Amino acid sequence: MLDIVTIGEDVLREKAEPITKFGSELKVLADAMFESMETDNGIGLACPQIAVSKRMFITHAQGDEPRVFINPEIIETSQELIDFEEGCLSVPGVFSEVRRPQSITVQAQDVTGKAFVLKAEGLLARVIQHENDHLNGVLFIDRISEERRERLMKTYHKKSKKKYKRV
Repeated sequence: MLDIVTIGEDVLREKAEPITKFGSELKVLADAMFESMETDNGIGLACPQIAVSKRMFITHAQGDEPRVFINPEIIETSQELIDFEEGCLSVPGVFSEVRRPQSITVQAQDVTGKAFVLKAEGLLARVIQHENDHLNGVLFIDRISEERRERLMKTYHKKSKKKYKRV
């Protein structure tokens, strides 16, 4: 099982590096990520959340199959925006409505390096956008108002006993 890092760790704010080497190690990493994500009741997990600065994330949204996205790029988004409550394994116990496109098209590679394009909508589209943000050093709390973010983070830091570090 992998440790999931929480807000305040520098790796969560860095742009992750592209993956250029495909092999059995990548499959092992993806499998370990799925195990950790499921143990923590998540539906998505990005490499920076396990302190690995690589452009890979996994998803397993309700009603969808488990998926691995390597070197993903969102190439199209709908104009329709939807508000939906999000949380994050790296910001435990914090939830907020976030506005995101309802549907997207993403291109990525699988664990063997094979390229694919996927059109997603609803929950899967949201999870992909949330996890893709992690690869660019962006957390879901960056997508809410500063006032709301400050309130949520003060509460988070009180509960977690971590020293508040402005994000």
